[in-house]
Amino acid sequence: MDTWMRFMSNDGSVVFGRVEGGYLHEYKSLDQPVPTGAVLSTRALTPLAPCAPGKVVALWNNYHALAAKLDKPVPAHPLFLLKPAESVIGSGHAIQRPLSYAGKIVYEGELGIVIGRRCRDASAEEAADSIFGYTLVNDVTAADLLNENPHFPQWCRAKGFDTFCCIGPSIVSGFDWRAARLVTTLDDVERQNYPLADMVFSPAEQVRLISQDLTLEPGDVIACGTSVGVGSIKDGATVTITVDGIGTLSNTLAVACEVAI
Repeated sequence: MDTWMRFMSNDGSVVFGRVEGGYLHEYKSLDQPVPTGAVLSTRALTPLAPCAPGKVVALWNNYHALAAKLDKPVPAHPLFLLKPAESVIGSGHAIQRPLSYAGKIVYEGELGIVIGRRCRDASAEEAADSIFGYTLVNDVTAADLLNENPHFPQWCRAKGFDTFCCIGPSIVSGFDWRAARLVTTLDDVERQNYPLADMVFSPAEQVRLISQDLTLEPGDVIACGTSVGVGSIKDGATVTITVDGIGTLSNTLAVACEVAI
């Protein structure tokens, strides 16, 4: 397995590469994984989200356990929404409550698939080959907005605010998701602990089927959906999502500031 990260250097430039023993071995980019020859100490770099997706495809109802709890049928095709690029932040960055929203904010710990090559109408083999690696995602939601308008469920608005898609800390290629579990804690109290093998659609199946609907580009992320244990985050609380072999994604919901009128 290889671990890949993305950083900002002291001069403001963004670097990407394979991390080993506290050093970044720089590569041109995720879609051009060619080494530049530069080796940088990670101690002198500021971590960013490990990729800069043009879009995040976020699945709903993709775990058998949650489908059973919600009494929902298992879908025949992935059910998904899109989160904008501006919603993405990395591990350690704060989730910001929208100034216009005082309601419940919810976490969802998820496995993320990172696309490594352009993918459209992919075969099963092409779909598997297009996966660069895996990361972690906190699919944050302004829950009270979902059904605020009884005539139109607002999935994209509720999940698309700036900072509402936490991704990181790294991308791991060659990761065996089948044997792994995802654990989510809220202020160090375990809230989710579920096997990734309970997915309805495997990662390769997700890529294949979603590529029938839209083009997946290098750096795009598919958030594989979540299982039981989703809950709300209070201002100042910290959510950590861990999968052994990938690492820990940690983000705090910033304390809301009073706005002077």
